[in-house]
Amino acid sequence: MVHPIWIGVAAVVAALLMWGAVKFLDRLRKVDAENQAKEILDRASRDAGNKVKEAELAIKERELVSKQETEKALNKSRDELRERERTIEKRQETLQQQGDDLRKQERIVETTQRRLAERLEDASRRNEELGKMVDAQRQTLHNLSGLSPGEATKRLLDTLENELQSELGSIVLRHERRVQEQVEQKSRDIILTAIQRYASAHTAESTTSTVDIPNDEMKGRIIGREGRNIRAFEKATGVDVIIDDTPGVVIVSGFDPVRREVARQSLAKLIADGRIHPSRIEEIAAETTKEIESFIQKKGEEAAEEVGAHGLHPRVLYMLGRLHFRTSYSQNVLRHSVEVAFLSGLLAEMVGLDGTLARRAGLLHDIGKAADHELEGGHPKIGADLLKRHNEKVEIVHAAFGHHDEIVTEYPYTMLVATADACSASRPGARRESLERYIKRMEELESIACGFPGVEQAFAIQAGRELRVLASSRDTDDTKAAKLCRDIAKAFEEQLTYPGEIKVTVVRESRFIEVAR
Repeated sequence: MVHPIWIGVAAVVAALLMWGAVKFLDRLRKVDAENQAKEILDRASRDAGNKVKEAELAIKERELVSKQETEKALNKSRDELRERERTIEKRQETLQQQGDDLRKQERIVETTQRRLAERLEDASRRNEELGKMVDAQRQTLHNLSGLSPGEATKRLLDTLENELQSELGSIVLRHERRVQEQVEQKSRDIILTAIQRYASAHTAESTTSTVDIPNDEMKGRIIGREGRNIRAFEKATGVDVIIDDTPGVVIVSGFDPVRREVARQSLAKLIADGRIHPSRIEEIAAETTKEIESFIQKKGEEAAEEVGAHGLHPRVLYMLGRLHFRTSYSQNVLRHSVEVAFLSGLLAEMVGLDGTLARRAGLLHDIGKAADHELEGGHPKIGADLLKRHNEKVEIVHAAFGHHDEIVTEYPYTMLVATADACSASRPGARRESLERYIKRMEELESIACGFPGVEQAFAIQAGRELRVLASSRDTDDTKAAKLCRDIAKAFEEQLTYPGEIKVTVVRESRFIEVAR
């Protein structure tokens, strides 16, 4: 039998072991809990770091997008500023050119006035000298002859009449020739001065109306099933549509330039819209016709306002606007009419006539071209009849009828308009000339001149109407330079074909340069 003491000791030992086990289990649980908490904290820290990085990336992406948008806005603003700068520079160049033209015209006027003043002074001085000489000769004759002034005058006149009777005819003819030369010179000076005072810009236009198409499939849609679309289009617009093998182009043909423009715009709208069928064609044609009619009326009003021709009948304004779509040798007839109006006004004011009436006559002189394909007769007669029906002045009607010298000139304004019309049509650059032909002609002028000995450089200016030649001062003298100028002009006459005349100017210069240091 076990002693109770040992039983107590065993119980104590068991209790201690139990207590140690519990403590050990508590420590293990605490360590596990700490490890789990540490893992949770590490995981939370990693998640927080990832979220922070994601937030930073998102912020950077938004900053990058914002920066790109800002850069785009800045680039757009820079482009707009550059475009405005270019526009301002172009306007400044235009203003500077106009200022140079005005200064040039002022110098011309000042030079002309100075020459006239010098001529007047010279004429007055000569008149005084002649008066003194005549008085002295008269007194000498009286003293030598012993005759009274009346008897001397009668005897002198009788003698002169007998001596000059046979020469009277030749004297009259000589004076007529001199007067004719003076009149021609004066008229030439007036015309040149008027042309110099007026400056205008021109553009050459093509009479071919073409419409671009995106692909050849569109040609089939324009033609339509069994040709119904193209027939409906030609019926609605009154023109012919030519569709051939030329890629990307449809040609609109018609004698009436207004109908041709209506057809061109209508076809362009149909192609852009994509709906091409007879009812749509009629709708677009009617809409475009109204737009063109309004555009024509506006063009006529703008031309009349530009020239200062007020009070024109609306029908006259409409016919005037139709000239915007009419070309003559690729020269726009409406701009030609405006130019003739200004030249006519300048010429009229220089010879003491009514400049306003002359400008009105010049603006309306070619108005018959707006309807010459619809009525019988030439455009002068058609224009005169139109102006007469709308109560224009007889001078304006006569100028429209006779500006091509088809009738006897009864009013001076007719001659002024005819002169201005000839100047506008024949000046350099008025009629279209291809760029290649123009460049070739300029090169021919310069190459012919450079082929002569002693020529260093040659420059064709004024659209080929003038040639400036720089001659070597070592190889030529003044006599050789004059002969060189004549030889170059003769070479142009023999080798080239050109309208009007070409002015050749030979410049011979000696230049010596030293630098002081």
